[in-house]
Parts: sequence; C-alpha cells; structure tokens
Amino acid sequence: MVNSNRGKLPAGMNLWRTSELHELGFNDRKIAALIREGQLVRLRRGCYIRGSTWMAQKPWVRSRQLIAAHAHGTLATSAGGLIYSHTSAARLHGLFLWEVDDRVHVTTVSTASPTSHGLDVVPHTRALAPGELTYVDGMPCTSLERTVVDCCLMLNYKQSLVLMDHALRLGADAGVIRQICGSLAGRNGVLTLRRALENADARSESPGETLTRELLQRLNMEPPELQVEVSTTEGQYRLDFAWREKRVALEFDGKVKYFDYAPATEVIYQERQREKALMAQGWKFIRINWQHLIREQDFKTSVLRVLRSAE
Repeated sequence: MVNSNRGKLPAGMNLWRTSELHELGFNDRKIAALIREGQLVRLRRGCYIRGSTWMAQKPWVRSRQLIAAHAHGTLATSAGGLIYSHTSAARLHGLFLWEVDDRVHVTTVSTASPTSHGLDVVPHTRALAPGELTYVDGMPCTSLERTVVDCCLMLNYKQSLVLMDHALRLGADAGVIRQICGSLAGRNGVLTLRRALENADARSESPGETLTRELLQRLNMEPPELQVEVSTTEGQYRLDFAWREKRVALEFDGKVKYFDYAPATEVIYQERQREKALMAQGWKFIRINWQHLIREQDFKTSVLRVLRSAE
C-alpha cells in the first residue's frame, strides 16, 4: 500500500528527528529547502520543529521547547541517564528566569554520552540524593529545591533573587533549601544562594517586582509593603507596592503583566479605572517600567519626590 502522506509534514505532529523526516520521505536536500522556506526550524543537531508552531510561541515557551527538542533528539542516542538540571530544570518547573541563556543543562551520575553534548548543552556530573529527582511533562529533572540551589550557585544575585522569589511562591520548601545550603560551605556561589534565600519574598509576582524591591533596598530607600489590598467604591484592589500611611502606590508596568492574561486594551482600561478610584481617596501613583530600573538615579529621585510630597 502506498503511503499518501509520504513527503508531507503530518498534521498533529510538530517535532521530528532527522531519521523521522527521512522515514516520511524527506531527504537532506528537501529538509534544507523546508528550513529555507520557514516550514521547518532546526532547533539543534538532528531535531526540527514545524515553523508555524515555532513562530507562534512566546520566548519562554521556545526556551522550554529547546529542552523538549533535546529530549526528543537524544531519545535514541542517550543511555537514559540524563536528568535536566540547573536553568533547564527551572524552565521545566516554570520558574521565572531573568537574562539567562537557552543552553540545555543535564546532570548524569557518570560522564554524559558525547552524543548529548554540543554547543547548546552544558553537562554536569553528580549523584543526586533520594528525593532530588522528579518528572515534569515526562522529562526527568531535579526537584524544585535542588533546582533552586543549583541555579543560585551559578547565577548572579539579581537573577537568583528573581528565581528564589518565584520558587517560594510556587511552594518550594525554604527549610530544605536551607538544609542543602548548609552542606555547601566554601562552594562558589553559596554566598549568593544564602543572600537570595534571606531576602526572598514569595509575595513578589513578577521579575519586575522582584527587581524593583531589590533596587529600593539597595538604594537604602524606605521599604514599602508588598501586594497591599485597598478598598474603594469601585471594589477591592491590590497594589504592587505601597507606603500605606502616605497613600503612595508604586506599580510596575511590565509587558508580561498586561499582555499574558487578557487583551491589552481591556487590562489597561481596568488599571486606569482602579487608579482613578484610588486617587479619589487621596492616593498618589508612581508607575515604573524596565527602563526605570536601569536609570537608577532618576528612579530614586522620582520616588523620593512623590514620597516627600505626601508627607
């Protein structure tokens, strides 16, 4: 019987190894042509994704897809002992990562197979303790707490704080992290890990909020409350940061906050209605975005100006 689908990318499937494309009737020349046309995107050596699927994905989904591509691409070449770890495990757990590259991190008990290596793969060799292995979407990875520790040992403080805030928000056990931390005396990065754990706050809802809090602390400014609930005639509202006694609110206007959960125009309209209701009660607003976090002196001057005017 002749396979009528031979030579066609099958519907309902988005990820292929080179061998699978060959079986579908695509030789290397045809695969190269499909890449040039944008119908296929090469994610890594020997693994491809449908172009339309790749183009529709958000950046953090693409980062996770690269891990899936590694798992799919090494399915026939790995001995089965690969465990996704460090920032790759963080992506599988859905943790916030800030300014982190897309390289795939794998941990094995012994030296990983050369077929699993490449410029896009960072191998680690270490035995995992009982309870440090879990599965996410069928892929083996380090536990949430072990992942946090491994990441903080290699990231800078701001990156670690973003990760730690979100991990605690997702339910990571601070006691377990502290216990692991206690066994790492003298290790590179352990001071960053301890500092991030000490200053973490599970109430932070985004990397922007975490970095705003870090900047306020580093600039020795009066600390605000986080996620402050305020009642108005229009309903109950929650502020990112607030100096309640001065009735000053600070809101981080990041794109993720607006565009991931509802149409932008509707969310922005609701934000402005909330702001009007609170201003009617005497509240003043400071709205910042990513650029304000870069221009630190301007940020400090702007916040202090509003706080002093509210005294």
